[in-house]
Amino acid sequence: MAGASKKRQQRERKGGEGSESDPSSPSRSSGPASESQSQHARMASSSQASPLRRSPPRYDGNRDPEAYIEGAGGVTARDPNTSGVIVDARRLDLASHHFTVVIMDIFVFRKFDQLTRDEKYDVPTDLPKRPAANKTGKEIVVGLNTFNIAAYPTKAVYQYDVIIGNGAENRGLIKHLWQSKAVREALGAGWIFDGNRIAWSMVDKSREIRITVDLDDESGRPTRPGGRENKHKVQIRQTNSVRFDALCGYLSGQAAFDNACLEAINFLDHLMREQPSQTFTQIKRSFFARGQQRFTLGGGIEAFKGVYQSIRAVHSVGGARLSVNVDVANGTFWTESSLHIAAKDVCRARDLPQLVALLKGEKETPAFRALRRLRKLRVYGIHRGAAEKEHLFTIDRFLNKSSGQHTFEQKDRTTGISKKITIYDYFAQRYNQRLQFPDLPVVQMTKKNVVLPMELCKLAENQRYVYKLDERQTSNMIKFAVTPPGDRWAAVEHGLGMLDWRNDKYLHSFGLQIDPTQVKVKGRLLPNPKGRGAADKAQVENFIKEFIKVYTGHGGRIENKTPVIIPGQGGDAGKAVEELWNKTGNASQLRPQMLVFIVPDKDTMTYNRIKKSCECRYGVVSQVMQAAHVQKCQVQYISNVCMKFNAKLGGVTARAAGKPSGNFPAPTLVIGADVSHAAPGSEIASMAAITVSTDALATRYAAACETNGHRVEMISTNNITTMLKPQIQNWVQTVGKGKFPERIYYFRDGVSDGQYQHVLQQEVHDMKELLRTAGQTKIKFTVLVASKRHHVRIFPKAGDSAADRNGNPLPGTLVETGVTHPFEYDFYLCAHAALKGTARPVHYHVLLDENKLTVEELQGLIYEHSYQYIRSTTPVSLFPAVYYAHLASNRARSHENAPSSSGPESKGGSGNRSGGSSSDKPLTEAKPLIEMPNNGEIRTSM
Repeated sequence: MAGASKKRQQRERKGGEGSESDPSSPSRSSGPASESQSQHARMASSSQASPLRRSPPRYDGNRDPEAYIEGAGGVTARDPNTSGVIVDARRLDLASHHFTVVIMDIFVFRKFDQLTRDEKYDVPTDLPKRPAANKTGKEIVVGLNTFNIAAYPTKAVYQYDVIIGNGAENRGLIKHLWQSKAVREALGAGWIFDGNRIAWSMVDKSREIRITVDLDDESGRPTRPGGRENKHKVQIRQTNSVRFDALCGYLSGQAAFDNACLEAINFLDHLMREQPSQTFTQIKRSFFARGQQRFTLGGGIEAFKGVYQSIRAVHSVGGARLSVNVDVANGTFWTESSLHIAAKDVCRARDLPQLVALLKGEKETPAFRALRRLRKLRVYGIHRGAAEKEHLFTIDRFLNKSSGQHTFEQKDRTTGISKKITIYDYFAQRYNQRLQFPDLPVVQMTKKNVVLPMELCKLAENQRYVYKLDERQTSNMIKFAVTPPGDRWAAVEHGLGMLDWRNDKYLHSFGLQIDPTQVKVKGRLLPNPKGRGAADKAQVENFIKEFIKVYTGHGGRIENKTPVIIPGQGGDAGKAVEELWNKTGNASQLRPQMLVFIVPDKDTMTYNRIKKSCECRYGVVSQVMQAAHVQKCQVQYISNVCMKFNAKLGGVTARAAGKPSGNFPAPTLVIGADVSHAAPGSEIASMAAITVSTDALATRYAAACETNGHRVEMISTNNITTMLKPQIQNWVQTVGKGKFPERIYYFRDGVSDGQYQHVLQQEVHDMKELLRTAGQTKIKFTVLVASKRHHVRIFPKAGDSAADRNGNPLPGTLVETGVTHPFEYDFYLCAHAALKGTARPVHYHVLLDENKLTVEELQGLIYEHSYQYIRSTTPVSLFPAVYYAHLASNRARSHENAPSSSGPESKGGSGNRSGGSSSDKPLTEAKPLIEMPNNGEIRTSM
């Protein structure tokens, strides 16, 4: 340790000499004005960040942003000046952050390094604690879809490692063996199993248990002469004991959340799943009953409702406690249909004869490759009657042979002579089944030597559809899933009946009791801010006339009231953009400010082609409208388009009226960020978007987008530098008048609970390092994560003053207890009025608050800014900076560096079914987006 510390001090001294952050450095200007100017100049003149390079892995499994230095022979070593913490900082007792804590040659960032005289970013060891509740507005009582746990186990529960066979057996066999008679008799009652490798019991079995299961014997089947024995070994070994005293200490505030608490909650979570998983179709924490009423989405896909449950520690008036969140689960599944019908839908064939034509060919056709989506699905044969429904096969692959081409050896039972026979002839002779479509490919199953024709296979029910829905299916899914609060609560109650906690034998045996009474809490109805508003041949001309009238009525000004109209030829969208650009510019002898396109339908390729050509070739904003809306020429639609026009041309629709300086007591920059990912299985890059406010009141934002590796959630250091730096420079020039902001509010979207520290250690760290290159080390940050991916809903009492006419909570409904974190600073805010379905509040979690905002200031700011979303005249659910970032990250697909004729690269793949994203920095840099020319200042205006 001492040697490592001495080497580090030598490196730090060497790196600190002559650094621009050294107060004694002669390059540092004196005086407030010159200092600010030099800082701004330094940021503008600094070289661009080097291209992203592969960094070595950290010990915690993540990667550091440029956290390495070149060694001899190209070997890389970790650079302690930029490396992240590799241990859980919450477990470290730091007496003072002025000291360097050395652990495995890594040190924690602190605010001031006495050796190098250098400012450092201090990674918080704890997230902010929950402050006192908000007192503004009106107190209300609302119901939540959570249910308190009345009692949980107090005695130790023993955890066991289960090894079945060689440890690599499939899940179906593992489940079958665990439920076997031999295992049940050896273990007795009171055991639960995660279906993979871990089991729990209150029985202490310290000695290893070894069981041999003979499945042939248990099923009453004799072993075939010369056949392989169907015997399997099961080993069960105790590895741990789950204790609940640590969880109890955490809930009472006497102990920190540690691994023992996590183990206890993990066990309770699996305990709650045990009974439902044996009765229903399970998808993680959601359960779907068989025979439920189903809703057809089209394309061989259907949807139906189930129930979702999860356990969590929550804040309550009486102190922290455990609670269960129960909600509706909307699942998409393959329709139980004949396999060749499902193949027709997957290949988008008009009918079965066309399907046969699409699949024909010596080489694999695109339609044949599309059949891969059907792999791993379970099917049963229909050639033997209804009894086959219980005898399931799993599709391994489709063979590029028809039933008349594929042959196998058939042994005559009387003569013992083998001869070759086709699949077609076999089923005709053996089962009297004449195939109607013998030219369809045959299906090979995972079971050895089983090949069946498509039309004699039928998909089993309740098999999850894991791919991205198309536009029509998505539209139908929204219609199915969107339900008013009354119907949603009825579905929750139906789910409670499915879970049936009172009669769950596993909950009883372990002592877990759940109160089925809905939790009701006191919330606040925040006061609404006071608004300050601002402001196709014959059918097109009529629309233009009405548009001018509505736009000017809203306070807008139009100079050219007779724009150039060019009829579409239905050809290349890029050429249409070029023609409209040239004719509009020539007619007015000015650079066009806006190009408008009327398209016949929602065609994603046409839309992306128009946007890419406008923004990346000419640097001009555009508006795309559907012909059906133009023909109707409705005032409400025109008003909505007017707001988009206004926003794209630099206007503001509305702002929350309050203090003359708005909600900010000091010059403030607001940043929003989001990363969007392609569909599971696609190799397309993730898109990172950062939005930055461009005025003093944060009513307008500019966005920057770039590729961010493949399925990587944390924004790379290179992206933060290249995207954020020009936006901050623009803010300093136009808003700060040469000065940097005193405060930065950073709102991050799409981050899970386990990635909160990554946001601080990577993204916020990179932002502070960027500011430090300009000499800015005193700008204070407030960092929040905004999330809508949760199952919490707010149910006001019907007819109450806190409910709207649909039974949804009124805009401004705030919940700070009952479902929030027991100790950390988070809250649920419903800022919008839900026109359809049940309102989903946004969950805000404060990760850092160096500005020391009161709850009234922070929550009021978020709510008031929801009224400032430029594309709406009513408040929106999400903080605008995050909303814009979400839109920008999806719109960035139009700027992918690929020929438009090849289609959008972001189209989801169908190879890999797994999804998810990583917190790691990108290992390799994906192909960058096409850069937008900034002739019309488009980069800082949209």
